[in-house]
Amino acid sequence: MTDLDIKLKVDASGLSCPLPIVRTAQAMKTVSSGDLVEVIATDPGSVKDFEAWSKSTGNVLVEQDSNGGKFRFVLRRK
Repeated sequence: MTDLDIKLKVDASGLSCPLPIVRTAQAMKTVSSGDLVEVIATDPGSVKDFEAWSKSTGNVLVEQDSNGGKFRFVLRRK
């Protein structure tokens, strides 16, 4: 984990597809271009979902990692 300037954190723990993506898309609308949003999810499918979503939307997946069944994603708004 690096020292990033996270503007907004989204806790999508316990939510199944597509809700982590839906919550993230809503959060992205509230931050400025270039800002970072951190998402915590527990759905294992979210790894592929966030990779695909970032490619289709142009929002950059800056970091992703997992620890103890929790998945962390850091995205930069386009």
